[in-house]
Amino acid sequence: MSIKPGPHGIKGTSYRPPYVGGRGAVVANHPLAAEAGMRTLQKGGNTVDAMISVAFSLGVAEPSGSSIGGDGFIMVNMADKGTIEVANGTGAAPLAATPDNYTKGIPMTGFKSVSVPGIVDALLAVHEKYGSLTLEICIEPAIELCEDGVPVSYFQSENAKTFRPLIEYPTSAEVFAPQGQWLKPGDKRRNQNLAKTYKKISKRGRDEFYLGDTAKAIVKFSEETGGFIKSVDLSRHSMKWQNPISTSYRNKMIYEAPPNSSGHVLLQELNILENFDLSEMDYMSPDLIHLMVEAKKLSFADREEYLADPDFVDVPLEGLISKEYSRKRSQLIFHERSLIDPPAGDPWEFMKRLPNKAKKHKINGRLNLPGGETTHYCIVDRWGNSLSALQSIQTGYGSGMLAGNTGILMNNRMTYWHLDPNHIDYLNPGQRVRHTMNPVMVLSDPVESGGSVELVCGTPGADTQVQTNFQIISAIYDHGLNIAEAIEGPRWTHYQGTTNSTYPHTEENFLNIENRVDKKTVDSLSNKGHLVISSGEFGAAGCAGGIQILGKDRSLFAASDLRREGYSIVW
Repeated sequence: MSIKPGPHGIKGTSYRPPYVGGRGAVVANHPLAAEAGMRTLQKGGNTVDAMISVAFSLGVAEPSGSSIGGDGFIMVNMADKGTIEVANGTGAAPLAATPDNYTKGIPMTGFKSVSVPGIVDALLAVHEKYGSLTLEICIEPAIELCEDGVPVSYFQSENAKTFRPLIEYPTSAEVFAPQGQWLKPGDKRRNQNLAKTYKKISKRGRDEFYLGDTAKAIVKFSEETGGFIKSVDLSRHSMKWQNPISTSYRNKMIYEAPPNSSGHVLLQELNILENFDLSEMDYMSPDLIHLMVEAKKLSFADREEYLADPDFVDVPLEGLISKEYSRKRSQLIFHERSLIDPPAGDPWEFMKRLPNKAKKHKINGRLNLPGGETTHYCIVDRWGNSLSALQSIQTGYGSGMLAGNTGILMNNRMTYWHLDPNHIDYLNPGQRVRHTMNPVMVLSDPVESGGSVELVCGTPGADTQVQTNFQIISAIYDHGLNIAEAIEGPRWTHYQGTTNSTYPHTEENFLNIENRVDKKTVDSLSNKGHLVISSGEFGAAGCAGGIQILGKDRSLFAASDLRREGYSIVW
C-alpha cells in the first residue's frame, strides 16, 4: 500500500526526524522529565543516574501515567559488564485483599484498588548497584519540578477533567484542582508534599518508603479510606532481579522481561511471524497486518491460559517461546480468513520437564504465602549503557487518591486481578498480578556472545504494548524503516474477547486501525473476517519511544510518539 511519507519520511511516515546524538539520548513521555534525565547525564551521570531523574520527574510531570505509588520493570545493559538484567518492581496484592472483599467487583478508584507499590525498591536497587552520582543529586531535578511547578499543557488540562476523583478526593484536589477549580493550560501544577517525600527518600533511601514516615503515612491513609495496605505489606515487599528472556528474529536477538511480565507474548508473536514469507508483503499491507493480528490472537490465547506469577504458578515459559511450538501454532493461521476465538495451545509438549506439582498449573483453591496508565522511557549514555523501563499506576491517574500528606498518587493495580477461581490469575493475597509492561532491547547477537545493543524501545498502553512493540520491530527489521518512521507510522490494535487485562476483563472482538491506511486495506481485512473500526488519524493507544544505535561510531537516533506528549533529547 502507499504510505504518505510526511515531511521527514524516507521509507515510511515521519513528521519529525529521529534526533541524532553521539554522547547520550533520553526519550520519555514528558519533555521536562526527558530534560531532567539529560541534565543528569551532562553532570557526568550514567544511564542509571539519569533513570532516577526521569522516573521521579515523571511522577510530577506526567501524573496520569506514573508515580512512585506504582510499579514497573527496568531492563538495564551495562556495556562494560556485557549483561542484561531486569529489575522487577511489581508489588503484590495486600495480604488483607481477599476475593471475599470484592464480592461486588474490583473498584476502579479509591484505596481498595491499590496494590503494594513496588517501583521505588526497583529504582533504588538499580541505582545502588550501578549508579555513579548520589541519590540526592539524581532526585534534585524532580524536587525542583514539584516545588516550582509544571506548566499544565492543553492535553493534560483536558485529560484531568475526565477523571472526577481528582477533584472529589480532597488530597488530590489540592494538586489537580486547587480551590475546586481545574488547572487551566499554562497554570502550574505544584506538589509541595511530594517534594518533601522525595527529599526524605533521597536521604534515607528505600527504607523511607517501605519502613519510615512515608510508609506510616501511606498505611494511615489506607486505614482511614478503607484500603487494604498495611505495614506488613510494605515491609515485606522486595524487588526481584531477573534474567531476561529472548528469541532470535531476522538474525537479531530480542530481549524481554520474563513473567510476571507479558514479555513472552512479543517473543511468541515474532516467532510465529517468522514462519511466513514476508518478502512479497509491503509494510502495512493487508496480508501482513492479517498475519500479525493472527499471531497476536494465538499468543494472547496462550497468555490467558498460562501466565501468572511464576512464584505461585508453573509457567511453561521455555515451551511458549520455543521455535518448534510457534511453528505448530503458525499452522492454525489461514491467509484468507481470520481466526475466531482461537484456543490456547499446549506448550508443555515442548518443555524438557514435567509441570512442578508444588505449584498449581491452575489455581483452583487458595495459595497463601508464609509469614495503563503507564509510562515508558529509555536512555543510552556516552559509555554505551542502555536502559528501557516502564512504570505504571494502571489506568489513567490510578486510584485517583494522593496518600495523605505524602503527595504520592497511588495505583489501582488491583483491577488487573481476576475473580474467577478457575482463572490462572485468580486474586491471591501476597502474590504479584500478571503485568502487561514489557521493556525491549534488540541486540546484534546474544549478549553472552558479546552482542551489542541496536535498539531500546517500549510503550505504555496495557494490552496494546506487545502489539505496538511487535509492529515497531517488524517495521525496522522487515521493512527497513528508521525508529521515527516505525513509531509514527499507521498503527493497528486488536481487541480480543476475554483477554482484557483490566477488570471485568471482557472486550469486544475488533481490529482498531488508524485511518491513514487506505480503504482497500480496510476492505481486504474486512473480507478476511476482521471487524475493522477506525481509531482516527493518530488514535492508537500508547506513546512509544525508542533509541536506535547505528553506524561504526554507534550514533544515537532517538524518537518519541506524537500521539501523546513524548519527547526525545540527544547530546
